[in-house]
Amino acid sequence: MNSTICPKCGNETYKLFQGRCKDCFLENFTLAEIAPVLHARICASCGARNVKNKWVNYGKLEDIVIHTAEDALFVHEMVDNIEVSIEPRELTPHMYKVHIGVDATLLDELFHQELETEVRVLRESCDMCSRISGGYFEAILQIRGTNRIPSKEEMTECINIANNILERMRSKGDRLAFISNSLDIKEGADLYIGSSNAGRHICKEIVSRLGGNFNESESLQGRKEGKDVYRITFSLRLPKFMPHDIIEHKGRVIEVKKFGKNVIGTDIETGARFTSTADSLKNAKLIAKRKDLQKTMLVAIENDDLLVLDPDSYETVTIRKPVMFSAEAGTEIPVVKTEKGLLAVAEGPR
Repeated sequence: MNSTICPKCGNETYKLFQGRCKDCFLENFTLAEIAPVLHARICASCGARNVKNKWVNYGKLEDIVIHTAEDALFVHEMVDNIEVSIEPRELTPHMYKVHIGVDATLLDELFHQELETEVRVLRESCDMCSRISGGYFEAILQIRGTNRIPSKEEMTECINIANNILERMRSKGDRLAFISNSLDIKEGADLYIGSSNAGRHICKEIVSRLGGNFNESESLQGRKEGKDVYRITFSLRLPKFMPHDIIEHKGRVIEVKKFGKNVIGTDIETGARFTSTADSLKNAKLIAKRKDLQKTMLVAIENDDLLVLDPDSYETVTIRKPVMFSAEAGTEIPVVKTEKGLLAVAEGPR
């Protein structure tokens, strides 16, 4: 095996490490280094951490302190099998003492080094929170009903869907996934959203779950860095009918069970399952909502007929007994007046 001479000590060696023999190299070898004082920039509002001038979502403050120390730790490039342990200790809400242990191997030898640093927490406002406080938005989402005013329950569900979508997008790094303002109006609500991409995702999810449709239009707001800047308005229309609406469609009286891209319901007279598309029900007419149905006295049951009192004239009339009917004579039952006359409605969820 060929040998050489160490230029520092003059001893014979079979391998040079950065121009020196093994013994000379290890004399000045430092396993790891870290600055005595580090700074962690975090957002006082949302807890995001600034990494190389980019805001990143993080968890607990202690996790941010650990990551700050990890990012600043230098471990010699020639070592292998590196193991690092980091133990932060809070001194004040703005200052942590951090103990670091480093184990690694080099030249078949195990090295251990302990270091300490101080992490000072600087609280400021991140890009997202600054935009929110300044009312920044790239899109307006207008939530309305089709020929009706949305219910409080529908609006609550729409807002919950929007918040879930935005939270999911923020967790993936989208710093514009936020609502900077919202206006509740008689016809529905207007949401001012940080990005048009987020607005589009929200619209698609609401339509997928609740039905309806949406369209978008853009308007020029100005120029920035030589490029046109547009603002998008999303007009979202919730479906014309809601679950438990009773409608007339092509001579049939239907109770809507689900209204989305496909509509599912029950024929009031026959109990048959009804399925259709939302587009095909454009000319359907709302008769009543189940919760607002009139009630009248059931006088008697004769085979497939019911004898009831007309709720307006109080005359006894005979109507067909609906499928799955379980009421007894002498009790009140829900009824609906249609072009076909008075119809009994089987009890169901309200």
